[in-house]
Amino acid sequence: MKKRVLSMLLAGVMVAGLTACGGKTEPTPPPESKAPTTESTAPEANTNDVANDPKVTLVYAEVNPLDTIVGQTASEFKRLVEEKSGGSITIDVKASGVLGSENDVLDAIVAGDDSIDMSRISAFALTSYGAKKSMLLSIPYTFAGRDHWWAFANSELATEFLNEPQEIGLPLRGVFYGEEGFRHFFANKPINSMDDLKGMKIRVSNDPVMNGMVEGLGASPTVVSFGELYSALNTGVCDAAEQPIANYKSNAFPEVANNLILDGHTLGAIQCVITDTAWNKLTEAQQAVLMEAGKEVQKFNQNLSQSAEDEVLQQLKDEGCNVVEVTDIKPWQDACAKVIADNTSDQAELYQQLLDFAK
Repeated sequence: MKKRVLSMLLAGVMVAGLTACGGKTEPTPPPESKAPTTESTAPEANTNDVANDPKVTLVYAEVNPLDTIVGQTASEFKRLVEEKSGGSITIDVKASGVLGSENDVLDAIVAGDDSIDMSRISAFALTSYGAKKSMLLSIPYTFAGRDHWWAFANSELATEFLNEPQEIGLPLRGVFYGEEGFRHFFANKPINSMDDLKGMKIRVSNDPVMNGMVEGLGASPTVVSFGELYSALNTGVCDAAEQPIANYKSNAFPEVANNLILDGHTLGAIQCVITDTAWNKLTEAQQAVLMEAGKEVQKFNQNLSQSAEDEVLQQLKDEGCNVVEVTDIKPWQDACAKVIADNTSDQAELYQQLLDFAK
């Protein structure tokens, strides 16, 4: 009789546990076999329960190849989500720009296209859609180094920035931050100093901050889509462009523009976003898994970026790329003073908070 009562009590505890997690009422393994969870912005979830949730495939857009820092970040995010969800979530990474440029993807998402569920974008890409906070992340010479960026990215203020799309009514939300290294200029003709950029046609993505920076350096902003950049450099439609080092090499730009100057004007801050439609397809437990994986892949990206960039830079030098170091960055900063002031004056206090993370 005692055994029968004990069995009934245990069964009741197991059913209550399943109901609290939003799962089904099949029996689950005893507590000691459950996978541990960490804090998340969504409800906590247990992998064994999530595995029984409806299966969902999320299409993830990435404009760069999988061997880049952002490509490796996407692959690790896929691994973490699929593992933590027990296979109930599949991340289908579409790399190398097969779904279009970052702007193409964002245009489609904002217009209601539900064929793309997630995308890795430059953190400032949302500027064109009214995200004013995000714009501050693209201001030239804001971040003094990687430690400065990560002090911000791992802070509560970064969460506020990630939530901006929801605040302004965009149909997407931020999942995690990362970076792909500082951005530098490269050209199809020698560039040994800032003066060599004067008069050059430099590719931009029609971003107001980027346009102002290029004009401040005495060059001519030239709008070219990322997918057409290789051809534009080869044919002279533009003379120069700017990218993080890893993307510069992976997209074969040294073949047509083998001159790189390490001015580090902007940190290649990135973020991953998910559409509201895709988010609402997930159970609460799956949402928790996604956000938990986001926290872990953010740390992965932080540990990867510096070593990966150093390795690529050495490869470029070994392969004969004309790499020029900038020893005095102040003239570059002075040249960008107007674009910095013009784009931060209406958010001066918030921008100062970003700068203060360098302390």
